[in-house]
Amino acid sequence: MSNVFYRSKKTYPVAVRAEGVYLWDDQGHRFLDGSSGALVANIGHGRSEVAQAMAAQASKLAFAHGSQFSSDVLEEYAARLATFLKLPEYRLWAVSGGSEANESAIKLARQYHVERGQAGRFKIITRVPSYHGASLGALAASGMGARRELYVPLMREGAWPKMPKPDPRLPGPDDAERLRAVLQEAGPDTVAAFICEPVVGASDAALAPNPGYHARIADICREYGILFIADEVMAGMGRCGAPLAVQLHDDVTPDIITLGKGLAAGYAPLAGLMASGDVYNTVMQGSGAFKHGFTYAGHPVSAAAGLSVLDIVERENLTGAARERGQQLLNGLQESQARHPHILEVRGQGLLLGVILGDPATGQACENPGLAERIAGRARELGLITYPGTGAVDGVRGDHLLLGPPLSITGAEVEEMLELLDRALQTT
Repeated sequence: MSNVFYRSKKTYPVAVRAEGVYLWDDQGHRFLDGSSGALVANIGHGRSEVAQAMAAQASKLAFAHGSQFSSDVLEEYAARLATFLKLPEYRLWAVSGGSEANESAIKLARQYHVERGQAGRFKIITRVPSYHGASLGALAASGMGARRELYVPLMREGAWPKMPKPDPRLPGPDDAERLRAVLQEAGPDTVAAFICEPVVGASDAALAPNPGYHARIADICREYGILFIADEVMAGMGRCGAPLAVQLHDDVTPDIITLGKGLAAGYAPLAGLMASGDVYNTVMQGSGAFKHGFTYAGHPVSAAAGLSVLDIVERENLTGAARERGQQLLNGLQESQARHPHILEVRGQGLLLGVILGDPATGQACENPGLAERIAGRARELGLITYPGTGAVDGVRGDHLLLGPPLSITGAEVEEMLELLDRALQTT
């Protein structure tokens, strides 16, 4: 009997090693990691230089509590990250995971307004569908019914007004104008922030608005005095072909940007938020402290991992690689769509791509979910890992596969990935 509390009752293979885009289990089966786990392993598996950087840091300074110390490695990492993201005046609040990053952003938005004498601002406007994390505040901000349903009694539902998801049929600025109606209904003076994923991840695979959307969102937020939070936990750090996905089409810089997954690329737990100088200074000139924290926030070994990962991303130009290999993968998926009528749409940016599945007879989502899980299951049997999902249409209907291999994937490995997926689609 195992003493592990598994995530579900399914049978889990035991992973024993990984290298590049591949993982092996204890039975010798090899898997091409077509989703980088959960779009985490951005630089690929088995990079010894990251492990060596972590070991060197652990031998020198493994832990220092953030309420008592900073560290050289955290200071260096924050400066390097701000430069990479082209956010020279922004401050890094480092935590251990994306849920913690978005939880922190929500609390920071609330405290920012309190420090400005606007204690009545507490609501966070989010979109449906969306996913911002598993902790209670981040989950309340999410518009993902299946994951929220059990915990709704623990949430103050009125604090989380919901805006419709981006509509690709609308010009970006017109699409963004729908935020204004939600603000008016919620009461503008009660709203602290608007949060969105610039390119949607797990809840509606690789959905993105048209150009001009984020710029108009930023304008509306400024007009009503609310903060704009961009959740880049999945889409950021080069995955979409730019340091930040929010800046792919628009010249806009949100007030708070949350990051995770690709920061340490799976080598250590690391996530965080970047806060503008205005947000940081308002808090520090007010009460003098962010009234929030986690024990492992700013962990030196995680920061060392993040610094080493950033070295690789910059040295190997993995942001540019995401654009090139992403276009190759997108082209191949479009060819698969022509062969498989249950693929209704393929879309995405860089190496964050979605395959939208449904009923070929109607061109709509299947009435009964499960198609994505069946295809993902067959793909796994063939040696390809994907990220299936459901519920994007109404919380139940809407099957999709999210694809996001490591940014270090080669052209030949992209072709292997496409061939395996095509075989899975043929037999499902």
